Amino acid sequence: MKKVLIIEDEMDLAELLAFNLEKEGYSTSCVHDGKLGLERALTDLPDLILLDLMLPGMLGTEICKALRKDKRTAQTPIIMITAKSDEIDRVVGFEVGADDYIVKPFSMREVLLRAKAVMRRLEHDTAVLLPTTPDLFAIGEIVVDKQRHTVVSAGSEIDLTSTELKLLLFLADKRGYVQSREQLLENVWSYNNAGDTRTVDTHVTRLRSKLGPPGDIIKTVRGFGYKVEE
Repeated sequence: MKKVLIIEDEMDLAELLAFNLEKEGYSTSCVHDGKLGLERALTDLPDLILLDLMLPGMLGTEICKALRKDKRTAQTPIIMITAKSDEIDRVVGFEVGADDYIVKPFSMREVLLRAKAVMRRLEHDTAVLLPTTPDLFAIGEIVVDKQRHTVVSAGSEIDLTSTELKLLLFLADKRGYVQSREQLLENVWSYNNAGDTRTVDTHVTRLRSKLGPPGDIIKTVRGFGYKVEE
């Protein structure tokens, strides 16, 4: 049974999320304080974390940063849940390592769909996602080791979130071919929502930034999507 940790200071909302997730077969636990939530995440090592942005004790962004720095939770899917809807807040959420972002108020159906999507990503390793790409390969100055989940860019190892790694691998597997934002949502994020393509743009921008100059191999095809081209 997959474990979901809910770090949310609104107790009624946390209980509602837990109730609906448990109906879908997940095991849940709720924490209403930021610092305690981080401690619980590092102790329980859940399969998915629903993380509020504004929390007492410690902000959700700081929790996310701490989880991404710890090897035990570096690849754990995190969905940020917040009342803030400005694009800058969404960008910040992705920059600190969140895999997805839901703005309050939201429907429980939306949460369940997104939870299932990130859980599907967890169940399928990169070898299944990209059967034609060898375990160790290079694109320009970028070297990827799929077995170790490591990426070296211009001689330096860089830290990528699980979503950023899968995005890079998918584009690399389809190198030379343009992938639409909708195709990327479906194959990397495991859901198809044409109205949420900003998620793709934000992750591509962040991925390029982490890769540095070698990241220029990810080309933007204006009005359509992205491709990797050496």
